[in-house]
Amino acid sequence: QIKLVESGGGSVHSGGSLKLSCAASGSTLASNCMAWFRQAPGKEREGVADIYNSGMFLVYDDSVKGRFTISRDIAKKTMYLEMTSLKPEDSGLYYCAAVDRPISGGDCKRNIKNEGAFRYWGQGTQVTVFS
Repeated sequence: QIKLVESGGGSVHSGGSLKLSCAASGSTLASNCMAWFRQAPGKEREGVADIYNSGMFLVYDDSVKGRFTISRDIAKKTMYLEMTSLKPEDSGLYYCAAVDRPISGGDCKRNIKNEGAFRYWGQGTQVTVFS
């Protein structure tokens, strides 16, 4: 059982930057696939990026490629999402998620489109981008 806590959200103008953190507590050894999802008001939750182990594989949604960077510090049990060139359409509640058992890198890559694969979720941190 692990607990995930996001932080780092805030309000910025278009073109600005934010860095989100996801701190995990508990045993994270089995959580070799973690991800960031986001949900805008009135929209379904969508995968933004996911990471396998400490970065062996990184997957990004097309909408954030080249602007967002996912990373993970396993020793600190913390995952990050560095967001640059933010756009109003990036606004939403950002969640971090983790699997509860080791999975393959291939499965992790596919999980950006499969939120059901993730057992553990944080409460979310709000990101608002003003035009």
